[in-house]
Amino acid sequence: MSRIAIKRALISVYDKAGLEELARGLHEAGVEIVSTGSTAGRIAAAGVPVLPVEELTGFPECLDGRVKTLHPKVHAGLLADRRKDDHVRQLGELGVEPFDLAVVNLYPFGDTVASGASPDECVEQIDIGGPTMVRAAAKNHASVAVVVDPAGYGALLEAVRAGGFTLEQRRRLAAAAFAHTAAYDTAVASWFAGEYAPDETAAESGWPDFLGATWERAAVLRYGENPHQRAALYTDGRGGLAGAEQLHGKEMSYNNYVDSDAARRAAYDFAEPCVAIIKHANPCGIAIGGDVAEAHRGAHACDPVSAFGGVIAVNRPVSEEMARQVADVFTEVVIAPDFDAAALEILTRKKNIRLLRCPEGPSGATEFRRIDGGLLLQGVDRVDAPGDDPAEWELKTGPAADEATLRDLAFAWRACRSVKSNAILLAAGGATVGVGMGQVNRVDSARLAVSRAGDRAVGSVGASDAFFPFPDGLEVLTAAGVRAIVEPGGSVRDDEVIAAAEKAGVTLYFTGVRHFFH
Repeated sequence: MSRIAIKRALISVYDKAGLEELARGLHEAGVEIVSTGSTAGRIAAAGVPVLPVEELTGFPECLDGRVKTLHPKVHAGLLADRRKDDHVRQLGELGVEPFDLAVVNLYPFGDTVASGASPDECVEQIDIGGPTMVRAAAKNHASVAVVVDPAGYGALLEAVRAGGFTLEQRRRLAAAAFAHTAAYDTAVASWFAGEYAPDETAAESGWPDFLGATWERAAVLRYGENPHQRAALYTDGRGGLAGAEQLHGKEMSYNNYVDSDAARRAAYDFAEPCVAIIKHANPCGIAIGGDVAEAHRGAHACDPVSAFGGVIAVNRPVSEEMARQVADVFTEVVIAPDFDAAALEILTRKKNIRLLRCPEGPSGATEFRRIDGGLLLQGVDRVDAPGDDPAEWELKTGPAADEATLRDLAFAWRACRSVKSNAILLAAGGATVGVGMGQVNRVDSARLAVSRAGDRAVGSVGASDAFFPFPDGLEVLTAAGVRAIVEPGGSVRDDEVIAAAEKAGVTLYFTGVRHFFH
C-alpha cells in the first residue's frame, strides 16, 4: 500500500491562514505537532499541544530567527528514506524521530520588494530555513508529504483521515513544493541581478545578466493557431488578460487570446472612451467617442464586413446601449473592465459570445518574443515618446492644421501604433475609416487603406507608422483626397516626399518617432 500514515508533523508557516483549524484537525487525528517560533505560539494559543522546535533540537533559536530549524534532528527526520533499513537504523542510533508531514510556506520576499522596503529589509526576508525544509521533504516524498499552500489544508486533513497520502499524491505535492521554491529563488535572483547587485551592463542599460520568471498553467486550450497544434494558457499570477474573469460564452481559444491582447492594447492606447475591433491581430476599426456606444459605432463603421467574427476591447465598462449594438453582429469576444447589469443581460442571450471582465488595463513595461534558442525583450511601445505629442510635431508643408484636423491627426497617429507594419491608417471624426496593414511595401499599404476607405478617404487624415521611402505612397493618399498626413520622417528622400505633399496642397507633419509593429 502506497499510503503512509501521518503520525508526526513539522509546521512552520509565515502565512498563518487556516493554521488553527489545521492544527486542531491534526491533533484530533492523533498527529504529534512540532513547530517553530510564532507558528508554535499560534498553535498553542488555539489550545493544541505542540512541541517547540528548540525543545526537539535542544538548541535555542538564534541570530534574530535566522537559525531555527537548521539542525540534524529536523533534517534527518525529514530526509530519512524509510524504505532503506540503514536509514531507519541510523535514526534509531541518533535518537531521531522521523516526520511524516511538513507544512511550510515562506517569507513574503516578493511582497517585501514590491512594498518599497529598504535593501536590508529585503535581504532579511530571504528565507533560508523554510526552503531547506521544503526541499528536504519534497526530495524525500517517498516517505514524507509536504504541503506549501494553505488552500491544500482541507485535502490534507482528508488524507490524514484516510490513512495518509498515496505515493502519487506525495509526488504531486513534491512537484508543487519544488515549483514553490523555484519561483521563490527566481524572485530573489532576479532582484539581485536587476536591482540590488546589477553588473555594469545592467546598471547602464537596465537589462540584467540574469532574467527569470515562472508561470503556472491556467488552462489547456482545445488547440493552438490551427487544430493540429497543441496549446495551453499559463499565467504569472498578476492578473491581466491571462487572469481575466470569463462571465459568459464558450471556452477561450488560442486565437481569441491573441486577438484580445491586441484589442486591449489598441483600446488602452487612448485616454478617451475607446473601442477597438480586431481580427487576426489587426484592427478592423478603432474609434473614440463621448461614450462607448458612440465609439463602438465609429469602430464598427470602419469595416463592417471584417468586424463580423471579430474581437472587441473597450477601455470603459460596456453600457446597455453598446451591448444592443454588439448583439446585432456576430462577435467572438468582448473584453472590458466591466459590464453594466443591463449590458450583461443583453449579451448573455447570445449563447457563444465570450464576455471577459478585466478591470485593469495592460500594465507590463516589457514585452518578450521567443526566437529559436533565445528570447528578445523590449520596452512596450506606449506611444509616449516626445514625438508622439502633437505639440512637438514639425510642420513640413501646407497650412497648419486647425483644432479639429489636429485632433484627427493625433487620433490617427495613436491608432496607427496598433496596425501591423507596414501601416497606413486613415481617420475622420475620431474613428478609423481605412486601414492598410501588414504589406511588405508602404505604397501597397496606402492603396489598401484607400481601398477600404472608399469615398470616406476624401477629407480624411492619414498616418504612417514609418517614413515614406518614396513619394508614391503619399501620392496614393493625396490622390484619394486625404487632406493632412502625419509620419515620422527620416527618409533620404524626405525632400521628394515633402515636395509631393506641397504639390498636392496637403498638410504634412513629421513626428521624428517611428512605431513599427511586427
